[in-house]
Amino acid sequence: MKITDIRLGMLRVPLKTPFKTALRTIDTVDDIVVLVETDAGKIGYGEAPATAVITGDTHGSIVEAIDKIIRPRLIGQDVSNLNRITRLIQTSLEGNTSAKAAVEIAVYDLWAQLHNAPLYRMLGGGDPVITTDITISVDYIDKMVADSIDAVERGFASLKIKVGKDIGLDVERVKAIHAAVEGRALLRLDANQGWTAKQAVFAMHSLEDAGVVLELLEQPVKAQDIDGLKYVTDRVHTPVMADESVFGPADAIDLIKMRAADIINIKLMKTGGLSNAIRIADIAALYGVECMIGCMLETSISVAAAVHLGVAKADVITKVDLDGPSLCQYDPVEGGVIFDDSEITITDAPGLGIREIRGLEMLSR
Repeated sequence: MKITDIRLGMLRVPLKTPFKTALRTIDTVDDIVVLVETDAGKIGYGEAPATAVITGDTHGSIVEAIDKIIRPRLIGQDVSNLNRITRLIQTSLEGNTSAKAAVEIAVYDLWAQLHNAPLYRMLGGGDPVITTDITISVDYIDKMVADSIDAVERGFASLKIKVGKDIGLDVERVKAIHAAVEGRALLRLDANQGWTAKQAVFAMHSLEDAGVVLELLEQPVKAQDIDGLKYVTDRVHTPVMADESVFGPADAIDLIKMRAADIINIKLMKTGGLSNAIRIADIAALYGVECMIGCMLETSISVAAAVHLGVAKADVITKVDLDGPSLCQYDPVEGGVIFDDSEITITDAPGLGIREIRGLEMLSR
């Protein structure tokens, strides 16, 4: 099975409610979709969001990187040579991790289709059912409390609370949500790089002293501030998770050796796809460090790949934050992984199992 072409499309899916963090506000998922075609008539699907404030990728840069640089390298390559293809993708250009991820996801999809097996089985197998948390966007306290209660009533047992805009108000937000759902849901706090190290310690001590129990604190400081991240990790009881501070395997090794965080959040759009995500999970397992599998604002195309990885590496990926499809008004994908609020189930279909993507607008070259 050889690659004959790579085509691109645009997929737009409105969100149920605006997605608000300390970095941005979004009301629609606007993602580039990759279709890798083969001489066997099989198609592999991938996806990449424009996340300029995190990965630096825009729609324009994603399209240009894939169409002008990655595509020519892959035409004619045999899908069975997976390691060669992933190496060609990863060495094609610097950065552009989301563009690389979209193509890698599609290639892994084809590789599993070639062997007529679901991707997670090709990655090592596992229980094809996992449970995700759901994001509570930063907003007025009453709105965040209402959203939290609604999420619990829908069956979500873990809530990821976005903060990082106003340190004093952030503390009150978390206290109010904790009081509303105590005993019914675990709380994960995501500051999205919105605090300084000292602010983070102040906020966490305030919450811990008030009896607020949190499962973790995610990326409280700027991505490049590894010393600040370690400062927080050393001074709070709540486990600290690195997100934007870890893009690739080398970042993971450095962070683990410094003991700068307790948990690592793996996202395919940061790692450049599945190959490096697998490496990070294996490195973390060697050191006994837990991981979370997360996503950007993505639909069930690329999130499906993250689900397959999470299932296959469940021994080290102990936390799941794959709520992107649950935040959308509808699922544009026919086939593939089944997203039912907090429960995510993988079918027995080969690869990612995607049969059709509704509403996809193909981009002309």
